Amino acid sequence: MKIRSIRQPIMASLESEDMHIEMRALTKFFGVGVGTMKVLDNVNLTVRNGEFVSVLGPSGCGKSTLLMILAGLVLPSSGSVSVSGDIVLRPLTDVGIVFQRDLLFDWRTILGNVMLQADIRGLDRKLSREKAVSLLETVGLKGFESRRPWELSGGMRQRAALCRALLHDASVLLMDEPFGALDAITRDQINLDLQAIWMREKRTAVLVTHSISEAIFLSDRIVVMSPRPGRIACEVEINLPRPRTVQMRDMAEFIGYQAKLRESIMH
Repeated sequence: MKIRSIRQPIMASLESEDMHIEMRALTKFFGVGVGTMKVLDNVNLTVRNGEFVSVLGPSGCGKSTLLMILAGLVLPSSGSVSVSGDIVLRPLTDVGIVFQRDLLFDWRTILGNVMLQADIRGLDRKLSREKAVSLLETVGLKGFESRRPWELSGGMRQRAALCRALLHDASVLLMDEPFGALDAITRDQINLDLQAIWMREKRTAVLVTHSISEAIFLSDRIVVMSPRPGRIACEVEINLPRPRTVQMRDMAEFIGYQAKLRESIMH
């Protein structure tokens, strides 16, 4: 089990790798004057091409803000973020995002919601429809293409939202606690679906989650953030074989990762 504290520069350890995402000295303030609040403080983080990285930390530590800055939806107060070597100054187009809420449109069918990406981006509709149908089948939604979102359970809606984020073959997938409101069994199945898709397509993925178990199950590497203002406290490389199964959570090594991460978050 490999754990590095912030005293060991994370970026230096990855200098020889093929970088996809780089955050340098990232700091973010909200508010002005006496109401100013520092949310992020000097965050340095890199993510390799095709790597799955999860971000853990206590509530209010800036995890979601970090993800929004990476997506270009929020600008940093200082520091920089680059994706594929380009500084992020506006919302990214080569990205798929899954939020805490599924944000599906009730006036569109499930297939229509997934196809929204194709409509907005002007993609080939025939090819996009084939891809959308295939994605829905992968996550167990075959036969629900013509249903409306209000006819589906929360877990099914989040599966559709995941398919929508994957439709346009973006090289980066960002997820902000998308499965937090789901029951344990549904969450397990979606994690299995997500792992299968990620292993097949090897997109660079960043997941914000409060679930230590979920982070271990899905990730190549886990980043732990300190309480606000958020800093990178440590990172943990997850050396478990893939594909991972739900039963692996009972393994001593998995339990060991849980204990170390819990200690890092509580420290």
